[in-house]
Amino acid sequence: MSVKDKIFSVLLLFVPVSIAAHYLEWGDLTVFVTAGLAILPLAAWMGTATEEIAVVVGPMLGGLLNATFGNATELIIALVALNAGFIDVVKASITGSIIGNLLLVMGLAMLLGGLRYKEQKFQPIVARVNAASMNLAVIAILLPTAMNYTSQGISHKTLQNFSFAVAIVLIAVYALTLLFSMKTHSYLYELGVAEAETEVLEDTHEKPNMWLWTGVLLVCTLFVAFESELLVGSLEVATSQLGLTALFTGVILVPIIGNAAEHATAVTVAMKDKMDLSLSVAVGSSMQIALFVAPVLVIAGKIIGQPMDLDFNPFELVAVAVSVLIANTISSDGRSNWLEGTLLLAAYTVLGFAFFFHPVAAIS
Repeated sequence: MSVKDKIFSVLLLFVPVSIAAHYLEWGDLTVFVTAGLAILPLAAWMGTATEEIAVVVGPMLGGLLNATFGNATELIIALVALNAGFIDVVKASITGSIIGNLLLVMGLAMLLGGLRYKEQKFQPIVARVNAASMNLAVIAILLPTAMNYTSQGISHKTLQNFSFAVAIVLIAVYALTLLFSMKTHSYLYELGVAEAETEVLEDTHEKPNMWLWTGVLLVCTLFVAFESELLVGSLEVATSQLGLTALFTGVILVPIIGNAAEHATAVTVAMKDKMDLSLSVAVGSSMQIALFVAPVLVIAGKIIGQPMDLDFNPFELVAVAVSVLIANTISSDGRSNWLEGTLLLAAYTVLGFAFFFHPVAAIS
């Protein structure tokens, strides 16, 4: 068992602790912290179960399964927060997921991988395709925001309808990226898929039990949904006690809780000189958030009657645009080193300080 697995196994203890904290009324701050820690190992087990099932069902269905459940934890947390009316937190978590994967995760992967290997290589063609997809994501959140700030008296309903139309386009593009990566140009991605499958088979020496792992995935999903209810229910009071704003909570804390397992995977494989696989996790997660999770939340908001749209805080928009720009610049040549990783981490740190000191009102 790796160090990462041991840590996540210990963190499972926070599942019963968080439930006890809720029902025994130990306070919102305790519930918030323990629920957040409980989600970390549950998300890791969801990721492991998805990978195991993918080995059994084959590359095509496996790729689709990974694409669907890649950010399931974050989607569940966001849906619970959306249903509770924390629209600002939901939007901030979308922002935080994108910049976190592009700057924090990719930065750590390039830094730690670069300390072991002088220079690491990955597919530049895939990097360019990913860059184009992320540029589209920036455009998708730029236009509703620009429309709001350049049109006097525009109604929220108009912005929501426009965002809904954009969401449909983004989901269609996401489906096309899956077709591109799994069918028409799958050879560009075969290296990472083959490495992932080889590692799983080397660890197990036999095909995984599909029914067992399907049960694990179902149970973990249900527990994540329950823990997300606890997390969101205690969010307002807990963050107020910590002196944090909705913006900082959504951009920094929520994405780290939802994506910690994926972050660890990306860094681990980078340290094994598998940068194609590492970047597919980091950048692929950002793409999924921008092209799938955000549009699904817009559609869900329309269904449940919550005013969710793609009109983001201009400060969040600047952060996303800057993150996409620097990530695309660094990854465009298909090579990475420790200094480039340091630059990405420095950019994330600066943005983190900016969000911490940004004078935004408390959660509403």
